[in-house]
Amino acid sequence: MSADSPDRGHQRPEGVTDATVEALGSLSKALETTERARGHLYSFHQLTGRADLELDRAVNLLREAGHDSWADRVDKEIVGRNVIPGRWSFQIIEEYDGTYYEPFRQVEREALDALAEGKEHLYEAEMKEARRTTGHPDHSARPDDTRTDQ
Repeated sequence: MSADSPDRGHQRPEGVTDATVEALGSLSKALETTERARGHLYSFHQLTGRADLELDRAVNLLREAGHDSWADRVDKEIVGRNVIPGRWSFQIIEEYDGTYYEPFRQVEREALDALAEGKEHLYEAEMKEARRTTGHPDHSARPDDTRTDQ
């Protein structure tokens, strides 16, 4: 293998077609989008939790300002409230993970194993190979191609 070629883990296995590489790339892209959606759920979870904890301060400040009835109302109606019926935000994440995210990850992994010997990012690796300038020090095929002029 040439020192200026992709590592074996990013080379297409024999017999894998362009259509298969494209399909697996699309499947992985969809999973990556799901990863981002999951991250947004964690943002939602953390922001909601932060807001709920800030309500403690708001309740105390309302009491200090002499607005006990408003402090009581916020404390009773909002502090610790479910974000959807029966669930706090962590429960939404748990259900998302079990119902959608984990099965999606499993199917994507099984497809890669069955159709491409488990090799990930073949579509991107081939795109990199097509777009880089072979021999250029800032376009090396892999991390072990280090620059010697520095």
